[in-house]
Amino acid sequence: MDRRLRAGRGTNLALLALLGSALGTGALAFANGGRWAFAALAAHGAAGLGIVLLSPWKSAISRRGVRRGRPGTQASVVLAALIVVTVATGVVHAVGVWPSLLAMQIHVAAALCSVPLAIWHVVARPVRPRRTDLSRRSLLRAGAVAGGSVAAFGAIEAIVRATGLPGADRRATGSYERGSFAPAAMPVTQWLDDADPRIDADGWRLEVVSRDGTRPFTYDEIQVYDDRVRATLDCTGGWFATQDWSGVRLDRLLEHVEDVRSVVVTSATGYARRFPIGDTSACILATRLGGEPLSAGHGFPARLVAPGRRGFWWVKWVERIEASSTPWWWQSPFPLT
Repeated sequence: MDRRLRAGRGTNLALLALLGSALGTGALAFANGGRWAFAALAAHGAAGLGIVLLSPWKSAISRRGVRRGRPGTQASVVLAALIVVTVATGVVHAVGVWPSLLAMQIHVAAALCSVPLAIWHVVARPVRPRRTDLSRRSLLRAGAVAGGSVAAFGAIEAIVRATGLPGADRRATGSYERGSFAPAAMPVTQWLDDADPRIDADGWRLEVVSRDGTRPFTYDEIQVYDDRVRATLDCTGGWFATQDWSGVRLDRLLEHVEDVRSVVVTSATGYARRFPIGDTSACILATRLGGEPLSAGHGFPARLVAPGRRGFWWVKWVERIEASSTPWWWQSPFPLT
C-alpha cells in the first residue's frame, strides 16, 4: 500500500478513536460532580487536544478529497467546522478568556450537532481495522499521540495557573463560580425545554407515595421543617454556586422503605429523576435558600437539593416523591426533556 495512503488511513483511525473518546468522556464530565470529575474532564480535554495535534495530517487528506470532488464533501466540511468550533470553545471556556458562560453552551451544542454527521461520515467512508493496526509501529504512534495530548492538556493547565487566568479558579468539573451565598445573583436555569411555572403556595400539594399509600403535604406542613445543608449546585451550563439550603430530608418523609430501591422525584412540569434510596438521608426538599423562601425561578415552593450531584438532578417545583422497587439506574443518564 502507498505510504501516503497508509498514513491517511492511520490518521483517520486515530481521529475516529479520539472523537469517540471525546464524546464519551464529555458525557462523563457532564454527569460527574464527585471525586472522578477532574479525571473525566482531563481525559475529555486531552482527547480534544489530540484532535488538534492530528489536524495538519487530516487537512492534507481533506484537501485531496476536495480536489477529487468526492460525494458528500460539503457535509464533511460542515463536520470539520463543527469540530473546530467544539474544540475552540472548549479551550476558551477552560482558560476563562470569555467572561460569559456562552462558550460552554456553544461547545455542547456544536458537539451534539456533529454527532449525526460523524456517524454518517463513518458509514459513508468506512475504515476497516486490520491486523497491521496492532503492529509495534502503529502502537508507538498511538502512544505518541496520546502522550502528546496529555502533555498539551497539562501544559495549558500549567499556563492558566501560572498566569492567573480565570480558568485557574474553575471547579474540578470545569464550572465557574456564580453567586455563592448570594441567592439573588445565582443564575436561574432550566433543563432544555422545561417550563418555568408560577405556583400558588395555598393550592400546592406534595404527594409522598409509599407502599402505605399516598400522603399529601401542604406548604405550611413542609416549611416547618428546618433540616439544613450547605451544598454546591454545579450546573452543566458551566457555573456553580454554594448556598445554605433548608427544608426537610427525604428520609423524614418516607416510611417503611425496607424493600424500596429508589425514589422518584417529580416536578410540576413533569420533569423527574430517580435516586438511590441511600441518598434520601443526604437529599433535602428545600423550601428556603439563604434563610428566605425560594423564588419562583429557583423552584418555589420546594426543590430538591442533591449534594454531590450535577444540577440536572436538583429537581425544581417538586410535587411528588414516590418510593419504588425499580433500581435507580433504570433511567436515561440525562433527562431527555
